[in-house]
Amino acid sequence: MKPSEKQLVIGRRNALKMMGLGSAGMLAAGFSDINAMEAAAELKPKGKPLLTSGNSSVALTSGTDRKHMISEVIKPFDKEIRSGLKGKQLVIKVNMVVTDTPLCAPHVDALDALLAYLKPIYKGQIIIGESSSTFDSAPGFKTYGYADLASKYNVKFVDLNGTAGTPAYVLDRNLHMDKIQLIDTLVNPDNYVISLSRLKTHNTVIMTGGVKNMAMGAPLMHTVSGSNRPVSYKRNMHSGGPRWLHYNIFAVYPQVRADFTIIDGIEGMEGNGPISGTPVDHRIALAGQDAVAIDSLCCKMMDISLDDVGYLTYLDAAGYGNIDYNKIDIIGSTKPEDHIIKYELASNAAYQLEWKDPFAIPGQGGQGGQRPPQQPQPGQKPAQPQPR
Repeated sequence: MKPSEKQLVIGRRNALKMMGLGSAGMLAAGFSDINAMEAAAELKPKGKPLLTSGNSSVALTSGTDRKHMISEVIKPFDKEIRSGLKGKQLVIKVNMVVTDTPLCAPHVDALDALLAYLKPIYKGQIIIGESSSTFDSAPGFKTYGYADLASKYNVKFVDLNGTAGTPAYVLDRNLHMDKIQLIDTLVNPDNYVISLSRLKTHNTVIMTGGVKNMAMGAPLMHTVSGSNRPVSYKRNMHSGGPRWLHYNIFAVYPQVRADFTIIDGIEGMEGNGPISGTPVDHRIALAGQDAVAIDSLCCKMMDISLDDVGYLTYLDAAGYGNIDYNKIDIIGSTKPEDHIIKYELASNAAYQLEWKDPFAIPGQGGQGGQRPPQQPQPGQKPAQPQPR
């Protein structure tokens, strides 16, 4: 059924309210004829509690021995990990964008080091899961060598595409609310989730690390009876381009925030990431409980301005992490400023950064919410102002 104009307007109004535009903002945007009301309870994002106020700790190291480096950044959080694992199912969310490009995924040695640390402290079966953009994630577990680890550890590889979903709400290009489904495994509070990803540039939101591994890995892909084309809620996340992808990552992340995040930055990717970029010999690894803080340090060491990565600044403002370097405590002797390498951005970086420009409301000429005056046609009297 085609939505009515009233339904579309209400959808846009609730979208703006969730973006922080109150009734005053709506009036400025030309919504003076709409009564302000609270968004429905089901539209309010559900997720883990906000981080406690204060500093965030991030372990950082440098070197060339990947296994040793990954182990080194995990160990400072041993107490927190052991405590968090109690009574939980352990899930490792690896970042496989596609299943045939090794540079887009964490190296098998990084996963091996993580499993070696976990083996003596977690006796249950560990789920290693992913929801790749190619729908069938199973080939990637073999291509990247992950499947070979089954002979050493009690692990189960799970293609998260096609599993059950939990509703979430994002925005489409028209500022209409769009209901999508997030993978239950990543939302379930009974699971302890570790995010493992590689350091990369991105073709829509400048860079990708721990936050995006969860927020973009969570939208479900599934088959529909009678159709040979899967439904991809990841595509819905992207539907509005860079401006709304930054916001949609922010909207989804509270529901799927990882309990612990590890970045394999021994070899990063620059240029046209997250798939078609080229390697960077960066020789760093990071880990911690605050993925926002971790990703902000990644930006620093990639020589990327935080002002260019909207989803991180949004999450910081909402209390889901720290991007203020004065509030990030570095564990270890490695200093971020000693390992800055300027990453080449994607070839469409100028387009990506258009999200920072003022938003031109359709039909209002980008003039502060005021419609530009219409010129009368020949023989037509000028329009008279209408009372409000």
